[in-house]
Amino acid sequence: MASEAVARREHVGLRREVTVWGSFTWGYADVGADVYVALGLVMAAAQGATPLAFLIAGIVYIMVGLAYTEMAAAYPSAGGGQYFTLRGLGDFWGLVAGAALMLDYTVDVALFAMASAGYINFFFPAFREFRITVGPFHDVNLIWLVETLVLILLLALLNVKGIRESALFNEVLGALDLVLESSIIVIGFAFAWQPELFLHQWRTQFPSTEQLLYAVSIAVISYVGLESVSQAAQETIRPATVIPRTSLALIVIVLLFALAFPTVSLGILPWQEIAAREGDPVARLASQLPLVGFLAGPMAAVLAATIVLISANTGVMGASRLAYSMAELGLIGEGLSRIHPRFRTPVRAVLVFSGVAAAEAVFAFLSGRRAMETMANMYAFGAMLAYFLSTIALVALRIKEPHVPRPYRVPLNLRWRDVEIPIPGVLGVIGTGLMVLIVLYTHDIARIFGPIWVGLWVLYYAWYRRRTGRPVWGSLPRDWDAQQMKILEDTGEYELLERFRIERMRRQQERGQA
Repeated sequence: MASEAVARREHVGLRREVTVWGSFTWGYADVGADVYVALGLVMAAAQGATPLAFLIAGIVYIMVGLAYTEMAAAYPSAGGGQYFTLRGLGDFWGLVAGAALMLDYTVDVALFAMASAGYINFFFPAFREFRITVGPFHDVNLIWLVETLVLILLLALLNVKGIRESALFNEVLGALDLVLESSIIVIGFAFAWQPELFLHQWRTQFPSTEQLLYAVSIAVISYVGLESVSQAAQETIRPATVIPRTSLALIVIVLLFALAFPTVSLGILPWQEIAAREGDPVARLASQLPLVGFLAGPMAAVLAATIVLISANTGVMGASRLAYSMAELGLIGEGLSRIHPRFRTPVRAVLVFSGVAAAEAVFAFLSGRRAMETMANMYAFGAMLAYFLSTIALVALRIKEPHVPRPYRVPLNLRWRDVEIPIPGVLGVIGTGLMVLIVLYTHDIARIFGPIWVGLWVLYYAWYRRRTGRPVWGSLPRDWDAQQMKILEDTGEYELLERFRIERMRRQQERGQA
């Protein structure tokens, strides 16, 4: 017993080295990278109303962020949104959420590898403008495609060998990025922003309603990434304390940056100049700053190329981690989650989903459209479908498991039959549901390939469950209380564990008396 106690103390002490700042910058290295990708894409559609598009998407993001904060703190499991949905809605919907997230992760790899190559090409204008005809495909930027595929291959090899960025590197990079983005905004507003140019573009370059809806559906990619914080919950000691602080800070900071960048951009440059730079919009903006532009542009390009590549790497790791979680929960076979005996990594999952990402990148460049916009369409579909199911799961878990300690609770609750229903959670269900419909309405590619992707996963799931003699529409029997106690013990939340045990005993006594 004494040796176990010592081991536990050493384990807790080691995990406590991950501070709130370290957790924040780890999440920011993923979430904060999105603005580097979204700015040019959204501005191409929203034009002078780009800040409005980001604002509307940001309101939905707040609701989703609050929901994820509560669930990640209460259920600190590596499965993230897929685990929340399965626990709240059952196995089938957990599979659908997992399929949506898997689409997101593969698209994440392709999209952010493209973005990293795009910012690298800030230094090589000829590469950025290069176009060639490949058989029936016209105006293909073959150099950018090859760069993207090379980066995806590099990430796959790194993850096969088990190499990943260190927490210290993420902290340093996240801090540098915060400083750079803040500097661009402050200097831009102070020395270059022209309110008359901003107002002129707002009044005369306002898009149609359909264009604005399309822009909103693209703007949501600026806010995708909270899933990474949730998936790290089980690896974080005292998630009840760390995760709410990390998530709430991310919600505020990312929202401010997402609104500030389009606002300052429209007061410095015509929207067409930002929209034309699909691959490196932030670097283009930074290069136009007075006095420091000659230095800020290249610095922004280098930092952006690095941070979006890390976000792409998060997609590779997330896909393999999600496959492992889904296999463990009995949703898919164990083949993809198998660990390599030498590298101790899920090599099959890494290679398969990296291959899917590479195929998506090739399709995007050969589609005859802007490559990054094509990937953004799919990214928005996967994210909104997963967020829609997760916000429903928040309400369902409040009803099904009111006894689970919630160190953070979504504010503004309505009491109904001894259950507190979170009003922001209900609004999140409505908002994300509408966003799914908007994506399907405005994105012809996502409208076709998104449902096909989910449908293929459902067919595989049905085949696998029937082959193994498990229910297709029903759920496997699980002792959620026992799992909850194990999760709380593994993450060092002993106070919450004790509260849970006391509440569990009280409920058992009430049932016995009844």
